[in-house]
Amino acid sequence: MTEVWTALGLTTFAGLATGIGSVIAFAARRTNYRFLSVSTGFSAGVMLYVSFVEIFFKGSGVLVECYGDPAGHWINVASFFGGVLFIGVIDQLIPSSENPHETHAEFEFVPLHGSAGSPPIGAPAVEGPGPGQSTDLHKGRLMRMGLFTALAITVHNLPEGLATFLAALKDPGLGLAIATAIALHNIPEGISVSVPIFYATGKRRKAFFYSFLSGMAEPVAAAAAYLALRVFTGGASGAIPEQFMGILFGGVAGVMVYISLDELLPASRAYGKGHDSLFGLISGMAIMALSLLLMKG
Repeated sequence: MTEVWTALGLTTFAGLATGIGSVIAFAARRTNYRFLSVSTGFSAGVMLYVSFVEIFFKGSGVLVECYGDPAGHWINVASFFGGVLFIGVIDQLIPSSENPHETHAEFEFVPLHGSAGSPPIGAPAVEGPGPGQSTDLHKGRLMRMGLFTALAITVHNLPEGLATFLAALKDPGLGLAIATAIALHNIPEGISVSVPIFYATGKRRKAFFYSFLSGMAEPVAAAAAYLALRVFTGGASGAIPEQFMGILFGGVAGVMVYISLDELLPASRAYGKGHDSLFGLISGMAIMALSLLLMKG
């Protein structure tokens, strides 16, 4: 049971990062875009390396042992692309105009450090009320934007929470690396929820609450999925069958590769300059490789 609590703790740690993103938006006087670029690139590097080098082959090993060769390899590849398809369908639920990884301009953060609850007049990314439009209507639109972003992130965090939990359940060291990578990429998501909600309400606590709540989808999803797996696939002991874990590992690898290529790398390049994104990517891969080597030693 200890490994379950450890896995749940790591998943909670990853989810809490959306709240950290909200705090950074309120506390930092200037946004460190280079840090965001390197950190999201680093996160992508960790996810890509661990997916292709560790998780994919862990799933393959389990499935080949259960189903033989080549059937196990076929099932593993199908699980991988099934994970890609699964997160791709979920991704369609996120409106492109409210992408949680889009770059936020410096002026967007200015009101967060003052007392006003509305953005600077004429700001291009968050326009003021148009002709014949009341301030209340404008704030209502901003509030809806923030809430829809929070909802989209919540839905998107479900497979991420499951990925972290399953990896940590099998290997706590691997789970820690994945949790760190997901935590880094959750920081911009927290900012994305906080900014429009604060503009609409002028209340930092409310903005932080919704940001924090969207991140908590990760441990909730992990706990619910684990209980469901034990009920529907567990044997007399309640343990999850090895072949099912193998299929899940293939799917988790697909989910993380999709997130890295579709979200993290484009966001990293948008935030950074020059080779910041590449530096983060290679650093993430190198540190992940070193961590895996040390764990094997």
